[in-house]
Amino acid sequence: MASVAITPMESNFLVPNATYFVELAAFLLLLFVLAKYVIPPINRAMTARQDAIRAEFAELDEAKSEAHAAEEEFKSQIADARHEAARIREEAREQGAQIVAEMRAQAQAEAARIVEHAHAQIDADRKAAMAQLRGEVGTLATTLAGRIVGESLDDDVRQSRVVDRFLTELEGAS
Repeated sequence: MASVAITPMESNFLVPNATYFVELAAFLLLLFVLAKYVIPPINRAMTARQDAIRAEFAELDEAKSEAHAAEEEFKSQIADARHEAARIREEAREQGAQIVAEMRAQAQAEAARIVEHAHAQIDADRKAAMAQLRGEVGTLATTLAGRIVGESLDDDVRQSRVVDRFLTELEGAS
């Protein structure tokens, strides 16, 4: 038989030894400490940060919708202001046309009054001129007729008749 020599067992890496168990225990202890004391605050901080980011996005969306609403309201107010300005311009145009028409009517009335006054003045001046002319023409005519006839025509009735006939012939000739 062959002699089999038994050699002391050399370290087999497949067989766990005490170092392995110590390292495993240290790892599990470290894992427990991390899970118990380090990871929960980190998770809470991450959750708080995520909530803050969500809140910021919600605020952003709300601000965006408010901005759109404000923009729509602004556009509506601009449109209303334009319509109001157009209405005011139209009213001003109508009032201007009315004022022009009133002023034109006043001017025409004033012109008619002035023309009427002028006609009345002309009539009065014509009548005064005719009266003055009758007086002067009558005097001149009677004096001239008296010289021609050789006798005095100082009779008022005769003088008036002669003057009236002369003026009637004069008016008929014109």
